[in-house]
Amino acid sequence: MASDRRVALTRRSFLAGAAASCSRLERGASAPTYAAAGSDGGTGDPWRQAELIVNHLAWLGDTPERRRRELRQFYVTSFGAAQCQLVEVPLIYISSTTSASGFAPASASPDNYAAFAAAVAACNRAGGGRVIVPAGDWYCAGPITLLSNVNFHLQSGAQIWFSPNPADYAKYGLYDFGPNGKLVRTRWQGNDCYNFSSIVYAYGQHNIALTGEDQTSILNGQGGTPYDGTNTWWTWKGTAGTAGYVSGEPSEGTPNPLNMPLGSLNPTLSVAEINLIEYGTPAGGTGNAYTADSSYLPALSEAQVPISQRVFGIGHQLPPAMIEFFGCTGVLLQGYQVINTPFWQHHPIACRDLVIRNVYANSLGPNNDGFDPEACNYVLVDSATFNTGDDCIAIKSGKDTDTEFGLAQNHVIRNCTMNSGHGGITLGSELAAGIQNIFAENLTMQNQNYATNPLNIAIRIKTNLNRGGVTQNFHVRNVSLPNGINAVPSFYKPLNGSPIPADTVSTNQGGIITFDCDYSPGSDNVRIRAPVVQDITISNVNAASAAGASASCYEAIIIQGPVAEDYNGLTQPPPTVYPVQNIKVADCDFGTPADAAQPYYLYNVQGLTLDNVTIDGTIYNTTLSA
Repeated sequence: MASDRRVALTRRSFLAGAAASCSRLERGASAPTYAAAGSDGGTGDPWRQAELIVNHLAWLGDTPERRRRELRQFYVTSFGAAQCQLVEVPLIYISSTTSASGFAPASASPDNYAAFAAAVAACNRAGGGRVIVPAGDWYCAGPITLLSNVNFHLQSGAQIWFSPNPADYAKYGLYDFGPNGKLVRTRWQGNDCYNFSSIVYAYGQHNIALTGEDQTSILNGQGGTPYDGTNTWWTWKGTAGTAGYVSGEPSEGTPNPLNMPLGSLNPTLSVAEINLIEYGTPAGGTGNAYTADSSYLPALSEAQVPISQRVFGIGHQLPPAMIEFFGCTGVLLQGYQVINTPFWQHHPIACRDLVIRNVYANSLGPNNDGFDPEACNYVLVDSATFNTGDDCIAIKSGKDTDTEFGLAQNHVIRNCTMNSGHGGITLGSELAAGIQNIFAENLTMQNQNYATNPLNIAIRIKTNLNRGGVTQNFHVRNVSLPNGINAVPSFYKPLNGSPIPADTVSTNQGGIITFDCDYSPGSDNVRIRAPVVQDITISNVNAASAAGASASCYEAIIIQGPVAEDYNGLTQPPPTVYPVQNIKVADCDFGTPADAAQPYYLYNVQGLTLDNVTIDGTIYNTTLSA
């Protein structure tokens, strides 16, 4: 169909688009020259490239230039900032499903939005420096928006309590959309739109930093604190039992009458194309489920509706990320704790040269991923700790037709601790523009909350025939799982016509290594882009069972390749669907799987090499295909 041709970019075209879009986003960057993607310094060792990436990012460390610049200090108290008093409130959600009494700023607390903004602006005008928030409790009813050459720094014992009222993040954006509010350019789950500002935001800035001194330097998004006596940011998830949600109330998953039929927004679409996007079949359907905000935004992308018409904000229920920098170069995130975030905890988009170090991402609400870099190039995650309500780290590059910022590439993740979450390190699921050259090493996936909030999967890829994209050159080594992972299965739900029977593959949790190339297929109406997953090495992963447990996982390895039968486009023949290929797992001990009869599962896989891999005491040296 015509829309197939519009959205199914070739690999060559989206690589070319990546280079073009990155050049458009540069803002006077002065970073060092880049090594070529895939470069190993001529050694043949992919880990040599990891060293080159880390070396490239040294300019974001404690350099003489940074020290000189930050001699200029701007205390927020000099701009009128004042501390707040805390009061006890009877109900605050501390995770998606648990609540207790807790503390929040008193209703008459001074709002420090203007003081913080004035300090940032003065620091930027002076050529840069450090904006300092002293120890104490500070209330802010609006976003902190960073400008170039500014380090926004929280001293030890400083806690910023951000307003939990969504309206406060639709007051100060650059784009005035009338009743929807003053919004910012953003992405929500991989799709471009205008929406509420993130709690800390920057767009197109250079050499910016958000720093603290230790885990008592706290950014508190108050995601589980009611803003109207009943509802919170987390309530918007729309899942029964989550933060007090009541079925039928407004949420991201509830049909929204403000969202118009797609045909009125793009009259060039045929009836069959509209039906496919709205209902998942050219024959059409009934109902308005596609108008739920979380479904409608990807539908706008598939329908090629311009970003200027993808306007959300007030009247909609798409919660913003906590910390989001868009199109920035030279970003340092260091030395603080973030808690109670509305949505993803950190979400840099199309950024270049970014270091996150010694940060504690500690929020257990719905979709509270710890660190989700999207379409970024040259990223270092070093010595971070994750305690999350979703994936600890999830690397992304866009969804549906929104691939203009190109690949996610050249990331190093090292020396991190994953306490709990859905996936320890995840690629996807929004990876339509592709992901390559990702290196992860020396990770402790502690799973310390195994009894109440276990880590579901250690090493994960999520994609499907909606996402597409090429995922390659992913290398992982030296991972410790002293308490294993979740050993209880959660089974994949195939579409009608799938060759895979229901309730047979535990892709949602339980596999230490899980590559799911048919991730949640029923959630995507348009399935026309075949993903490619290839060239992956994993070594020295060691798992043990938690105290009192008999199993370290449900299955050691689960690789479900793309399912060709899911294709539902209007053109024939469908695209070639390739198997997951060239995967090597070496020198690992996965402990004892709960599913002793089937310690690993493979579908549409070519060339999985197991070299000195121990599962339940048996050593495997073999190459498998399925």
